[in-house]
Amino acid sequence: MPLVFLHARFASRASLLYLMTLPLRFRWLWLTLAVVLLDRATKAWFESQTSEGWRQELIHNFIYLVHSRNPGLAFGIFSESASVGTRTILILGSVLVIGVLAWLLVSSQIGGAKAVAGIALLLGGATGNVTDRILHGAVTDFFEVWFGTYRYPAFNVADSAIFIGATLILLDVLFGPKQQSPQST
Repeated sequence: MPLVFLHARFASRASLLYLMTLPLRFRWLWLTLAVVLLDRATKAWFESQTSEGWRQELIHNFIYLVHSRNPGLAFGIFSESASVGTRTILILGSVLVIGVLAWLLVSSQIGGAKAVAGIALLLGGATGNVTDRILHGAVTDFFEVWFGTYRYPAFNVADSAIFIGATLILLDVLFGPKQQSPQST
């Protein structure tokens, strides 16, 4: 057997053994990375192919593609206060949240698979949005949904991941396996 082939077989087995020894929650980082990459790619496309204020109707009176920028928080909170101080506080707060979420993802033993997936999605969404805020001073949004005359605030892939992640965590808390606490007599 050629030496290169033996080395490749050994390397693949070693890689497999290494992956098997990683903490199970550490493996969820692929989901976080996928969210960040998809978020960055879609934002980069909208930023390069459209100008701010651009709008295209996808489903009549319901779903639109738009190009908007939000210097504030979700739903436009603090969007009128786009000062350097507000931006700095939002970035530092986001970095703190990202640190806590990363710690929860790789070290916590609470919650089931839905909660762990939810934390991975929250981490990816928060990372995508803070990256946008650091690079551009605001978050690029491009989906807009109308319900009759109500216009839901524009959002992006990161926002969707945050919403789905929070929903998964809530479902796990409400309907996931319950840990039995020791009963005292």
